[in-house]
Amino acid sequence: MTSELIQKLLVSYSGFILLLTLHELGHAWMALRCGDDTAKKLGRVSLNPIVHMDLVGTVILPLLMLYLSYSGSSFRGMLVGWAKPVPVDPTKLRRPGWDDIAIAMAGPVVNLVLAVLLLGLARIFLILHLPQAAPYCKEFALISLILCFFNLIPIPPLDGSHVLRVVTGMSRELYARLVGVGFIVVILVMQIPAMQQGLHSVTRGTYKVMASWFGLF
Repeated sequence: MTSELIQKLLVSYSGFILLLTLHELGHAWMALRCGDDTAKKLGRVSLNPIVHMDLVGTVILPLLMLYLSYSGSSFRGMLVGWAKPVPVDPTKLRRPGWDDIAIAMAGPVVNLVLAVLLLGLARIFLILHLPQAAPYCKEFALISLILCFFNLIPIPPLDGSHVLRVVTGMSRELYARLVGVGFIVVILVMQIPAMQQGLHSVTRGTYKVMASWFGLF
């Protein structure tokens, strides 16, 4: 592994950690807004990435996929992962069904907003004749969109699964059992070429549209 590869990996991973932390902060903040202070009491309404990190989803899988991406494998351009799920006590929610959906969607919405802000920042750097900073903003915007759409996949414990649980009337007990094997299912599903291509197409398509707003594509 060359020093250039290590530098690229660390830069991308640092951006991933920051974006994932803000994603989880969005969940925890929305839970608090909906009346549940469980996450706050556990220190999850925080910008400290350590309190959100999951060994497999935040460390092992993202670093592995980054390495494969920069090594020219078929995973090129792919970076997925997750953090520890934000704990929610449904008895504290004012409207359990709708609030659960709002909490789940807060993370992806944060990533969408961050992608727009990062692309806007890239444009500002170009206007200020600081082109060396723009590519980092564009890369982090793309990572933010990947996190957004990856988490919308309706497999526990990803955010999209919470919407599916509410819509189908699934019990929380059954959902909790599915979460136990969900991580394995997510990893297996992401090996399917059609799933990889679908996530790549949606992410790239959205990125192109957003980038065009700022004259970057």
